[in-house]
Amino acid sequence: MEWWRDARFGMFIHWGLYAIPAGAWDGTTNHAEWIRTTAEIPLEEYDQFLDEFNPVKFDADAWVKMAKDAGMKYITITSKHHDGFGLFDSETSDYDVMASPFQRDILKELAEACRREGIKLCFYHSIMDWHHPDYLPRRNWEKNRSVEGAQFPRYVDYMKAQLKELLTNYGDIGVLWFDGEWEDTWTHEQGVELYDYVRSFQSDIIINNRVDKGRQGMQGLTAEGDFRGDFGTPEQEIPDTGLPGIDWESCMTMNDHWGYNANDSNWKSSEDLIRKLADIASKGGNFLLNIGPKADGTFPQESIDRLKAIGDWMKVNGESIYGTEASPFEHLSWGRVTQKEIQGGTRLYLHVFDWPEDGKLRLSGLKNDGIKARLLANHSLKVNVQRKEDELVIELSGQSPDPINTVLVLDIEGEPEVVSPPLILAEEDRFVDDMKVSLQAGKFEIRYTIDGTTPTSASDLYSSEILITDNTVLKARFFDDQRPVSGIRTQTFTKVSMQSAQKLSNLQSGLNYQYYEGDWNELPDFNNLRSKKSGTASQFGVDGKVQEEHFGFDFTGYVNVPENGAYRFYTSSDDGSRLYINDQLAVDNDGLHGMVEKEGLVALEKGYHKIRVTFFEQGGGDDLIVSWKGPGIAKSEMPASALYRQ
Repeated sequence: MEWWRDARFGMFIHWGLYAIPAGAWDGTTNHAEWIRTTAEIPLEEYDQFLDEFNPVKFDADAWVKMAKDAGMKYITITSKHHDGFGLFDSETSDYDVMASPFQRDILKELAEACRREGIKLCFYHSIMDWHHPDYLPRRNWEKNRSVEGAQFPRYVDYMKAQLKELLTNYGDIGVLWFDGEWEDTWTHEQGVELYDYVRSFQSDIIINNRVDKGRQGMQGLTAEGDFRGDFGTPEQEIPDTGLPGIDWESCMTMNDHWGYNANDSNWKSSEDLIRKLADIASKGGNFLLNIGPKADGTFPQESIDRLKAIGDWMKVNGESIYGTEASPFEHLSWGRVTQKEIQGGTRLYLHVFDWPEDGKLRLSGLKNDGIKARLLANHSLKVNVQRKEDELVIELSGQSPDPINTVLVLDIEGEPEVVSPPLILAEEDRFVDDMKVSLQAGKFEIRYTIDGTTPTSASDLYSSEILITDNTVLKARFFDDQRPVSGIRTQTFTKVSMQSAQKLSNLQSGLNYQYYEGDWNELPDFNNLRSKKSGTASQFGVDGKVQEEHFGFDFTGYVNVPENGAYRFYTSSDDGSRLYINDQLAVDNDGLHGMVEKEGLVALEKGYHKIRVTFFEQGGGDDLIVSWKGPGIAKSEMPASALYRQ
């Protein structure tokens, strides 16, 4: 893992037959690498793209050079995506690049170019295969494609034969990046066996956690247990906090699609991508940034422009990314920090997103003394460092040299010792009558205020729970012998009014639902659509009542709230969902995305309250989980016993 941890930054490439339609099909333009299933294209029709695949402008050296110039240390390319088409010369299949008019082994050319430039080549390989006759299950919409004679173990043998080719014909491979493991035909036992099989060819190869069944949704981290995988794979997201002792890599698109979509103009800015790179490195992760090449073999110009901007920044600041470890600080309002060990101390790289207006950059709670500080872009320009109580203060002058991310280098004595401010422990930040708040105990005493002022050595000493009865700004800070040793933790508590319960009788257990079919990128107005069917359900969820893709649900009923208080509701869905309480929007989780959780809080009187959840699924996963948390209720999926209908 050493080279991988040092690299921090890689290029993802999604390329295949799906680049030819460029996201458009039958009047819709929201497809990409999943187009065969999201547009429900019959196999024999999709296979005609094979005769059109002729990327005459493909230049492996140009691709690798763009990755290297952007500061990327490795390339992970789709050897085979879910559609089953291979970008390499496979003896086991005639559904590969050699059967197309192009007839050149793309992976071989990339392997040679990567070796010349010192870039690690890695392969993405899909376990799921919509083309192979033995892969099961079929898509639900493939009504005319028989499963008779299909044998999944025979497909696994085929996949392993292709993997053997990839691991023996292209030199040393850095990573095998699996995907498509979520269908029921793939098991934990098969994942363990495949992990060991891959290692039998290249013992040092790194394998992601999607080889097994332990991945926790799009969050990508591995559940507890004996699951295989050398690193976690958050998709389109960055974990909120660092993950000590866990290797992870955040994969992300530049716009909204992995494969090329000619109509997708929702590009992330270069500023956003550079800051994401720093954010990920500051949390101890790697950044795998995606490119979806066009059918002719070129990168979209928007991707080229962003690669160049990132490369320009990395030429100056790459030292603050490569080989660094996660930040020792819990949170910094002005940016991020990465660090490296140096002789006699630690080098902190301060990634300043928001240049301080008063010219003073503060590192609260840092006990170490500073040795020296300077701009990374200008080694000769030193800056002053002073201690003020618990803080090291770096004095700056003028405007930010780089408004996107200016990196300052701060050398300190020894390993970083950071005292984070005391935690404020409360179930919620909104309450109905009154609430009790605790503060985190530690080896230092805690002083606090409830009027929003800065805690001093003369402020109240924390000894037991604090009773909050009205709107309050609580601030807390650690002190040692009358001297502050941490920054300040602040939390605002708001008193709110409850929504009244409804007086109802003759209710039945469960929910009513309306089921719809359609292709949407966001939740439609179900009130103006004709439902395909209606019925009742014991609780929220899909439960096999639907076609595989392109559907929606509108659940309605009542939730029985056990006591007065503030309740937090959650929807976790793939794709979009919304939750309403008493006809008011409480959780907005709309949009086309993978498994994402959103939440909202409502103060409710004990008794029955109207609840409505709308949900749509376009392609990929189709999960919907509705959870709640409240007085006496730990966060959990909303039970059927709390749901009622008329």
